[in-house]
Amino acid sequence: MPIFYVLVGPCAGDLTGLSERVQTLVRTRPGQRVGARRSAAASTIPAMPATHRIALLPGDGIGKEVVAEARKAVDALGLAIEWTHLPWGSDFYLEHGQMMPDDWAATLRAHEAILMGACGWPTVPDHIALWGMILRIRQVLDLWANVRPARLLPGIPTPLAGRTAADIDMVFVRENTEGEYAGVGGRAHQGLSVEVGVETAVFTRAGIERVVRFAFGLAAQRKGVLTSATKSNASRYGYVLWDEVVEEVGAGFPGVRVERVLVDALAARMVSNPGSLDVVVASNLFGDILTDVAAAIQGGMGMAASANTAPGSAEPGLFESVHGSAPDIAGKGVGNPVAAIWSAVLMLEHIGEPAAAAQLMAAIEAVCLTGPRTRDVGGIAGTAEVGDAVVARLRG
Repeated sequence: MPIFYVLVGPCAGDLTGLSERVQTLVRTRPGQRVGARRSAAASTIPAMPATHRIALLPGDGIGKEVVAEARKAVDALGLAIEWTHLPWGSDFYLEHGQMMPDDWAATLRAHEAILMGACGWPTVPDHIALWGMILRIRQVLDLWANVRPARLLPGIPTPLAGRTAADIDMVFVRENTEGEYAGVGGRAHQGLSVEVGVETAVFTRAGIERVVRFAFGLAAQRKGVLTSATKSNASRYGYVLWDEVVEEVGAGFPGVRVERVLVDALAARMVSNPGSLDVVVASNLFGDILTDVAAAIQGGMGMAASANTAPGSAEPGLFESVHGSAPDIAGKGVGNPVAAIWSAVLMLEHIGEPAAAAQLMAAIEAVCLTGPRTRDVGGIAGTAEVGDAVVARLRG
């Protein structure tokens, strides 16, 4: 299948102040929060309302089970939160012929954030489910920054022999709205021997610059090292533009050391020397693949949290565990809820509740260290048992 790169430039709009609007959604070390840094202009924004409006989007499969535990943990913090349950997903599709109602965007925009479970079920083709919900939400709300912490928590096993929690602490910043998942392309002559499918990867200077600048800002607040995933040796247009923008933006961050690494070599390095990596910035496809490798390193998909945001905008962020709906274990009550609860930590940071976020993260860390744990991370507990243990830590 041929891949074409569409390059759009020069950069549309003024992005010079974006680094001052970097809102950090991860913590660097246990007990240490990377604070959301605001510009002088941002300080004039009215304070958050006393009651937070959160959209709850359980979705499909184990998403329903793990999101219930995440909500239970957040409720135990005693914050003023108004939840709106949204029954969208594959069941909704089978009844209505679409994954979400027509007014879905207005509904989500009436909230500060969205806490999501999973998207997809065998009764609905994957491309319909994803493009009908999660990818559509990301693109229409322009949630261009996908942030995924990849940290091995003490007590959680890793498949990397000889590695401990001290060796694995990375953050991935994935461009979330364009690249290989731009949705541009088509098929012709379907069913014939000459059938062709064209998938066009779209790289814009504006899209690259904003996510790269965000990643530089995050790296500046951590170890001062940024790794850019590329494939510009073989992909002569899109990733050459990517490399050029990384170099240009990097000139404004003299305190950050940037390295350009081919994506295949980077995947190998994540396994052989994870401690050499801190903040990684990648395109939509590369980020998608690398973060699944990172999830395996940090204990499995049940540990993988994520944030989808549009820093500097008023759009609600979407926070989701990235393990999928897991039809093979759905309904059995054995799914790991840590990823969903960790995603709620990122959500609390986003809505301006850093103390509550730190408290919830500490509870997660304590449960991972002492148990109970689900089977995927060496335990025997069920979903609700782990969720109850987190709540007990919060109340203890």
